[in-house]
Amino acid sequence: MAKQNKLDDHPTVVQVRQRRERGSARPAEPLDAAWLRQLCLDAGADDVGFVEIDRPEVADQRTDLGAALPGVRTLISFVVRMNRENIRTPARSVANLEFHHSGDHTNEVGRQVVAELEAMGVRAINPAMGFPMEMDKFPRKAWVVSHKPVAVAAGLGKMGIHRNVIHPKFGNFILLGTILIDAEISDSSQPVEFNPCLECKLCVTACPTGAIASDGHFNFSACYTHNYREFMGGFGDWAEQVAESRNADDYRSRVSDAESASMWQSLSFGANYKAAYCMSVCPAGEDVIGPWLDSHKSHLDTVVRPLVNKEETVYVLSDSDAEKHVASKFPHKRTKRVGQSLRANSIEGLVEGMPLIFQREQAAEMSATYHFTFTGAESRQITVTIRDRELDIADGHHGEPDLKITADAGTWLRFLTKRAVLPWALLRRRIKMQGSPRLLLDFGRCFPS
Repeated sequence: MAKQNKLDDHPTVVQVRQRRERGSARPAEPLDAAWLRQLCLDAGADDVGFVEIDRPEVADQRTDLGAALPGVRTLISFVVRMNRENIRTPARSVANLEFHHSGDHTNEVGRQVVAELEAMGVRAINPAMGFPMEMDKFPRKAWVVSHKPVAVAAGLGKMGIHRNVIHPKFGNFILLGTILIDAEISDSSQPVEFNPCLECKLCVTACPTGAIASDGHFNFSACYTHNYREFMGGFGDWAEQVAESRNADDYRSRVSDAESASMWQSLSFGANYKAAYCMSVCPAGEDVIGPWLDSHKSHLDTVVRPLVNKEETVYVLSDSDAEKHVASKFPHKRTKRVGQSLRANSIEGLVEGMPLIFQREQAAEMSATYHFTFTGAESRQITVTIRDRELDIADGHHGEPDLKITADAGTWLRFLTKRAVLPWALLRRRIKMQGSPRLLLDFGRCFPS
């Protein structure tokens, strides 16, 4: 009781209780949507939408969002418009400067809104627009919130064939932010009724790696390996080149002076994208479409062809679909083979990652079913079917396999990263196969390292 009386007399407690008695506590709910929207616009956002946490569009994120802000009830999604010509220029330094400044502004908008809400007693957080992320979880999901599906649910656009959100007015020249709050609002947003994507396929034409296919297929690995060369896994591959070099001359034979300078630049000023041409050439959006409607040819000549004709290095995995695409479509561009940076460190991560690195053109003539049984540190059975350039992964064993593989989980992961050799693993019975070894070679071609 004495402790309680002492706490009651504490100046901070007295001040807070007096303030509450004056009616300056947390505002009544639901928060007014129009007021909250204006708060975001005044902070520098260009458009705003609201999504309740129980909406099905964010169901797969609900656990992570609740962990980031316990009690989260509403997501505020907002967009920040970028300057189009800065993104379109073949001078990637200009484009990356726009990305960096717009990204900083996006984060500042979120931070300012959170500060205003917090001062009113509303709990709120603003995860980063892009980086930093929770890199202790890499290479699995390292981001706190997936901004794109939230933005689509909030009526701020639809996903185009290039996997960018296209805003009805600003096109895809936007960056996305999300704010989590522990309050309800008076009115939520709904998705737009049409897709602003024009299906012009200019993104297909401009992508130097062939990551975007005209039928809607997306080769994540091709995009990640080149465009994100100086991010995350690509940086790790470069660091391994440094570690493996015997001396300066050996390093220079592996990494050009221009590449070293580019990596230094990314380390000093923020990681730089190598392309993002899919965004550059997109003519969708009310504010964007005019010149393209006036003259398709002019848009091709001034925006698309300078990027397509640019002489540059394209980073690819050995014998990948991207390597063959560059040789076929862009013979004037140079390719450089680099290591696979999407490396799994668990069987669960391996299963999640296989669709991301699958090379469907390598599987053009394949029709095979594989039964995998993993033992040891991770026990799991899966069936992998590759047929008609499609990949299917199912838990458990189904159907009649063409190849059975039983493997110690740790040994298999080391084998995939070339830290264990197959003959040694077979000899020691850490990996066992029933079926033609050729099928394992065919399987490997679909998931290049």
